Amino acid sequence: MAQTTSHALLMDAAQRAVRYLQGVDERPIAPSDEAVARLRLLDRPLPEQPQPDDQVLRMLDELGSPATSASAGGRYFGYVQGGALPVAVAANWLATAWDQNAASATPAPGVAAFEQVALAWLLDLLGLPRDGAGAFVTGASQANFCGLAAARHAVLARAGWDVEADGLFGAPPVTVVISDEAHAAVFKALGLLGLGRRRVVRVPTDAQGRVRLDHWPRMQGPTIVCVQAGHVNTGAFDPIGPVCERAREAGAWVHVDGAFGLWARAAPGLRRWCEGLDQADSWATDAHKWLNVPYDSGLAFVRDAQALRAAMAVTAPYLPPALARGGRSPADFTPELSRRARGVDVWAALSALGRRGVAELVERCCAHARRFAHGVAAAGGTVHNDVVLNQVLVSFTDAATTRRFIDALQADGTCWCGETEWQGRTAMRISVSSWATTDADVERSLAVMRRLAEDGASAGPDPDPDPSLTDPVHLVGETHE
Repeated sequence: MAQTTSHALLMDAAQRAVRYLQGVDERPIAPSDEAVARLRLLDRPLPEQPQPDDQVLRMLDELGSPATSASAGGRYFGYVQGGALPVAVAANWLATAWDQNAASATPAPGVAAFEQVALAWLLDLLGLPRDGAGAFVTGASQANFCGLAAARHAVLARAGWDVEADGLFGAPPVTVVISDEAHAAVFKALGLLGLGRRRVVRVPTDAQGRVRLDHWPRMQGPTIVCVQAGHVNTGAFDPIGPVCERAREAGAWVHVDGAFGLWARAAPGLRRWCEGLDQADSWATDAHKWLNVPYDSGLAFVRDAQALRAAMAVTAPYLPPALARGGRSPADFTPELSRRARGVDVWAALSALGRRGVAELVERCCAHARRFAHGVAAAGGTVHNDVVLNQVLVSFTDAATTRRFIDALQADGTCWCGETEWQGRTAMRISVSSWATTDADVERSLAVMRRLAEDGASAGPDPDPDPSLTDPVHLVGETHE
């Protein structure tokens, strides 16, 4: 393809992307039924002949753009999904144009250098061991996988077993202690690692989803402990410090699933929830959640760099040694060999925000969440969690009524909140994690929630009400009788 054609095509793509982002605040948050129905036009045989590039791009935009959720805007509150910072989007475009394989520093020294600097910044920002190892992966699922793979290696190595060489057949049994309300991604990682989704010791939780220390099991032999920094529904933190003390006494490895909660370490006003978190052995988080970089961008950190490298390293005669350039070999710390340069987006976001900007982003989202909690409670909803972070759990009378409210809210299109099931309750989950959310976005969303409540979207018979649904709103700093 001629360079002029490439230039025109890329300019066309940039203009289409800019138009999309400029209109994201004016359109309904969810795609229309018509836009989704038009996706049927994609269901056609593979073309026999090459198609003009500009026509392919036009179809991508005309069919794809209207069929998206406006998660890049300020009123999307689903799935703890932060919108991407403009500088991170721009960096992503540029890094994509570079088309570098971030597996090795030898053919791609530039992206390897950006990633190495970004990792050092992250360890500093999050208060994790400076000599720890890090990995750029797809998301928290893979980040948990990496941390737990390092844990599996370490606890079995202490027992004299090389799990990477000899597998799990005949290996000493590994005990996994995990919260009853751990995220599904952690159980998935345990399954992928051969440790089992059901072959675990589950610890009961309290009303906020935190593990109960009074039910903590006795630990002996090779043991991995999984704790949460930021419950996916309530935002609550497990008592990580006390858990780490018990684990240390038993020689166990502690892994922290902090998909979004780990970022509280970067915010002075929220660090109290993270007490003892730095005593753990591995951590998983998402940069596409609270650092607001484009999908996909997960991060794994491990105190013992050699444990992660032993679990992930790859060798082949054709792979050049990264040390020839004085750097690390990125592929020795990730499940993938070939991958995109995710660290470039992270470096750009951290450079633009700085330490103070990251803290302000996280704290601002949490302040919005508290405002939502007060607002929906005033509108007749019941807030079930202490709003310690960016999550708000709301219900209206009973499950059917709550679902009607969520359906009406999504149909209105002003904002988007999702449904969840938590400790036997059907609830609406409000997750605030985007740089783009403003005070005006919160007030505009609350105005719709109040109107729907007044119009009866949350009204209806309650044949068997749950007494706990009449509890007062739980907000940090308030006194509850």
